[in-house]
Amino acid sequence: MEPRFWHERWAINQIGFNQASVNSHLLRLWTELTIDPGARVLVPLCGKSIDMVWLANQDFHVVGVELSEIAVAGFFSENGLQAQIETRGAFKVYRAQGFEIWCADFFALGAEDIGDCTAFYDRAALIALPPDLRWRYIKQLNHLLSEDACGLLITLDYDQSLIAGPPFAVDEDEVMQLLSPDWRVKRVADLDVLEQGAKFRQAGATSLMEYAYRLYRR
Repeated sequence: MEPRFWHERWAINQIGFNQASVNSHLLRLWTELTIDPGARVLVPLCGKSIDMVWLANQDFHVVGVELSEIAVAGFFSENGLQAQIETRGAFKVYRAQGFEIWCADFFALGAEDIGDCTAFYDRAALIALPPDLRWRYIKQLNHLLSEDACGLLITLDYDQSLIAGPPFAVDEDEVMQLLSPDWRVKRVADLDVLEQGAKFRQAGATSLMEYAYRLYRR
């Protein structure tokens, strides 16, 4: 999507993708990755996700990337965090204990900007992007992450003909096409979350599958 689309969504508080509680897949599956405490965890297109607080509470250093400064500032204020704000070239970086969130275009960042990230968590990044941007997203993810990185990816799958994204439907075949050249990919969970998706039910969807994938860099 164009940056203006996301800036407008945050400006009018149209952020149904923002969850009020920590994602259940993250709670159950993250520890299976056996990531060393203190590792830098990249969270692309992070918004103001409460999932980042959970990750920081597990002794990881969260490196978020978010286009909207409304979202970034909201994350710190809503969680009672006093941010130190630094300008780094074209980017603003908000920092507090355990957190480093770049207010930036994800595609404009370099690995030298965000440091050695050995893990990533994607709940709402890949599914926020239309098909023509997904390959570019994976290429950038590969560029930013360390060669021994691992991560947790969460996607949605539903009848895309019923309702326009975002969030977009990304089925398992597409996940494998996008990621298997550079990652070992295993689907580790699935859950029908239609009950929580009012707009999908109203559109006539009969299922709204949430899939979780565990990934290790090849």
